Amino acid sequence: MSAIGVVSSCSCLRPGVWLLKPGMQNMSSFGLHTAARCAAKDYYEVLVLGGGTGGITMSARMKRKVGAGNVAVVEPSKTHYYQPLWTLVGGGAKQLATSARPTGSVMPKGVEWIKSRVTALDPDKNCVWLENDIKISYKYLIIALGISLHYEKIKGLPEGFQHPKIGSNYSVHTVEKTWKALQDFKEGNAIFTFPNTPVKCAGAPQKIMYLSEAYWRKTGRRSKANVMFNTSLGVIFGVKKYADALLEIIKERNIAVNYKRNLVEVRADKQEAVFENLDKPGVTEVHQYEMLHVTPPMGPPDVLINSPVSDDIGWVDVDKETLQHKKYPNVFGIGDCTNLPTSKTAAAVAAQSGVLDKTISLVMKNQLPTKKYDGYTSCPLVTGYNKVILAEFDYDAQPLETFPIDQSKERVTMYHMKADMMPFLYWNALLKGYWGGPAPVRKLMHLGLK
Repeated sequence: MSAIGVVSSCSCLRPGVWLLKPGMQNMSSFGLHTAARCAAKDYYEVLVLGGGTGGITMSARMKRKVGAGNVAVVEPSKTHYYQPLWTLVGGGAKQLATSARPTGSVMPKGVEWIKSRVTALDPDKNCVWLENDIKISYKYLIIALGISLHYEKIKGLPEGFQHPKIGSNYSVHTVEKTWKALQDFKEGNAIFTFPNTPVKCAGAPQKIMYLSEAYWRKTGRRSKANVMFNTSLGVIFGVKKYADALLEIIKERNIAVNYKRNLVEVRADKQEAVFENLDKPGVTEVHQYEMLHVTPPMGPPDVLINSPVSDDIGWVDVDKETLQHKKYPNVFGIGDCTNLPTSKTAAAVAAQSGVLDKTISLVMKNQLPTKKYDGYTSCPLVTGYNKVILAEFDYDAQPLETFPIDQSKERVTMYHMKADMMPFLYWNALLKGYWGGPAPVRKLMHLGLK
């Protein structure tokens, strides 16, 4: 198993209300948990906010510590998505339905599912407020609210998605539009964007570019495509070892990379994309497109902005080694909603869950946390329909690889791990609280030297 949550892949997976419209998820809950529109109780020993990867994983772990009936998860969404698969859905290699399961089916048995939305946090009084002025108190709070997508911060979106030729792998509503735009491509510019904000899985915006380029080569249209990656960043990837490998692929495949370019407007009726030059404030450029893939600006959920538990920007303010809140010792954070200085991925959540489990166990015993999170995260960089560069690294942007091979090389085995093994591991081990990242595997593979 390897990088097995290693590669749980890029994208933290909160089912987030920003992706889901009411009434679009009518799948039944299978009755595997105690479900309630409103909470059955007004106090829980452990209260978890968010039913994405971090929330479900930690609720499973906490139930084993404090027992059934003593843990609740607040989550309004009826469907849980394994979002790392959406790269392959957008590239036509997987079906969207295979990434979805009813939230009730992944909620641990004996954990109460509170089908509501958090409206305010009051850590000084050990309580949170839900919709309809419902107050829930707790002994320990785990915040796993994920990250919010902000298509609306780009002029012309999200309404522009009603037009053809444009898609986005970051939303359940637009990922299949990516595949349609890819198939309908005839001739012209194919533009892939990266916003001027933190994002979940920083590799995903370029993964779909490599898949698209490979698809057009396969279907004989590559010579008619001018493939462009317009990124707000100044580098192709934050870890030099993998950046060097990607730049070789970009050169070999004749892909144009424009750095410090941020998408500010989409004129979908004219098939025009407007970018600001971040090196020249106020200067914009307009590009005609035949296909446009949008990675939206992202930020902390609204409920966390100006919250007592958050930093100045709105991310949950936790210790980067223990995941314990810096001010409130009975509050903890995990995943995309935190200010941990590492890439926001599901693989990071896997590693964080093991550390947080140990942290909370010691806090419950009135002891100081000792287990330290090293910032481990992973991004399986899909570079073709059977190729992946498995990037794994730490807080210092240094490679932290599971296998005793050069993982900066494109490999078929890593592709199958991403496409086939990781979804299985996600549903059957990570969400059940039994996978805390690949550190033990890494140690074994490197004979204890890492």
